[in-house]
Amino acid sequence: MARKNLTFHLAERPKGNIVPGKTFNLVETDAPTASDLKDGQILVENIYLSLDPAMRTWLYDIRSYVPPVAIGEKMRGGSIARVLATKSAKAKEGEYVYAGSGWTEVAVVGDAEFEPIVLPKGTQITDAIGAAGMTGMTAYFGLTDIGKPKAGETVVVSGAAGATGSVVGQIAKINGARVIGLAGSDDKCKVLTEELGFDVALNYKSPTFAEDFVKATPDYIDVYWDNVGGDILEKALARAATKSRFVMCGSISRYNGLEKESPGIRNLFVVVTQRVRMEGFIVTDFRDRYPEAKKQLGQWIAEGKLKSKETIVKGGIKVADVAISNLFEGGNTGKLLVEVKPIDQGNENSRSLL
Repeated sequence: MARKNLTFHLAERPKGNIVPGKTFNLVETDAPTASDLKDGQILVENIYLSLDPAMRTWLYDIRSYVPPVAIGEKMRGGSIARVLATKSAKAKEGEYVYAGSGWTEVAVVGDAEFEPIVLPKGTQITDAIGAAGMTGMTAYFGLTDIGKPKAGETVVVSGAAGATGSVVGQIAKINGARVIGLAGSDDKCKVLTEELGFDVALNYKSPTFAEDFVKATPDYIDVYWDNVGGDILEKALARAATKSRFVMCGSISRYNGLEKESPGIRNLFVVVTQRVRMEGFIVTDFRDRYPEAKKQLGQWIAEGKLKSKETIVKGGIKVADVAISNLFEGGNTGKLLVEVKPIDQGNENSRSLL
């Protein structure tokens, strides 16, 4: 009997929040098999599916850094996947790879759509999709090439308890900076200071946040990492030091309303008076330097200098459209993953740098 395969396809472009059972159609078909492979392709089964805030922006029919997901198209997404069969020189059967296989259980992917997982001892396989993967590389390149924090400088990170923000703050600490994290709950603030080494963590939902923020930045902000946008970005600009660097990574506060006209930032004149450098970027801008970042991030994790935080949602691929809401409701700490299929964390077949 043929193996069945569940896949999410975009059904409609959502206005506001993603609506489970409406935004996407969950379609069951026969799974592809080894006989479907062409040269340079592999057959994989997804193990962990990455859920990321940027996915919400891919559902809009707007000008962006990638074309929107088409109506009826399989939802895009990265995953950690196991190779079931191969006609590629890049992977062997049984190995685990990082693949752009989308929101599905079984897929055929070509050489350009996957990479072998290369991790040093002292890491875990999910690091390949989190702190040592695209998430970690986003933090690495944004800081090393744009933020450039120096020892003793003040670095503020919005969305600091999320996948990228939690890594940004730790890398800034490795560089000797004083790091302030902004998060949406007292529990998340405790994680930042007690587990991840942030110097200060502030709950932006606190009624005293504006006052607390001023007190925490007496010497103003040298580097601001923006994951959120909106009012928090405005408050950060008001505390910008002369010649500060604002790293514009995301604007999650707006992702569920990009089809509407958004209010502008009211104090942009600060950019002129304080000579603030504001620069946006996408991690794929640095594609040719991925090996450099992966090696350094993996080394920091293995040495205990960088800790990975994860929220793993169990229940298989069918829960993906529900789980993604966690990103916009504050339900995750660190990297958000869906466990498509359980594996033994102690016996992953990935390649080692050591």
